[in-house]
Amino acid sequence: MAIQMDEIAIEVKDLVKSFGKERVVDHLNLSIPKGIVYGFLGPNGAGKTTMVRMLSTLLKPDHGHVKVLGYDIEKQASEVRKRISLTGQYASVDEDLTGLENLVMLARLLGYPKKQAKQRAHELLGAFRLEDAGKRLVKNYSGGMRRRIDIAASIIVTPEILFLDEPTTGLDPESRNEVGSIIRAFVKGGTTVMLTTQYLEEADQLADRIAVINHGKLIAEGTSNELKDSVGLSRLHVTIMSEGDVIEAKNILEQQLTIEVHIEGMTLNAQVNTPSLVASALGELANRQIEIADFSLGRPTLDEAFLNLTSDSIGGVEG
Repeated sequence: MAIQMDEIAIEVKDLVKSFGKERVVDHLNLSIPKGIVYGFLGPNGAGKTTMVRMLSTLLKPDHGHVKVLGYDIEKQASEVRKRISLTGQYASVDEDLTGLENLVMLARLLGYPKKQAKQRAHELLGAFRLEDAGKRLVKNYSGGMRRRIDIAASIIVTPEILFLDEPTTGLDPESRNEVGSIIRAFVKGGTTVMLTTQYLEEADQLADRIAVINHGKLIAEGTSNELKDSVGLSRLHVTIMSEGDVIEAKNILEQQLTIEVHIEGMTLNAQVNTPSLVASALGELANRQIEIADFSLGRPTLDEAFLNLTSDSIGGVEG
């Protein structure tokens, strides 16, 4: 995807980082457009957090160049820091202070006068639906409330780029949905969000573009649908009418399509690399008097594409 220079939020060229003999980020190149949610995915230890720490000026690269909003992360780190914010998977606020006290303190540290600091704190509590919890100690918050106060603390000064490093780890589905709504609101307001997450359905729903890394190497980049299409597979689901026919139907599909078929109840599931053969395979089921209750053929899920991409990639050690 060609991007005009003034539309680029982050430009990464030939980035390398090692810890001892372990190559954690391996000659990575990226161009991240402004005003989107950019998903950064990879297996545990693939180099995601190391990458985020370098882009946010917390870690110095061994080699390569990075510009964030046009500023070099090494030569102009202070300019970068003025324009970004970072929150990770663990709360960084003081648990022995109230939510309000945390936000006021941070606003004061960022240069807000006392009155304006309190005003900004109340604005954020309202925006994150924490008004009623503002006077409670953070250590008494639920997991979802802690994550919301942590993100609120990271945007006291609204950043141009927000790095979210696995912000929903350990949260229940409802709390993850709340964080997702917050992320969408950021982008609507003009902030670029770089999101790392272990929940692929979250990236599928939120990210405008996704980079997949493994062993520090970029192995795929594009929209969610582009990544799904890139693996060259389709998902086949066939539900059999009679339980007694399931095993025979499985064997027929495996023979006809030369693939591995998995049984889940009365449904047969498979990844198909030759969709054109599916019709004849289903026809063979009919020839054997095996009745089909339902079937579908479509593109793989992001989870399936991710597993296919990362299992096929070859690289060095992680970080």
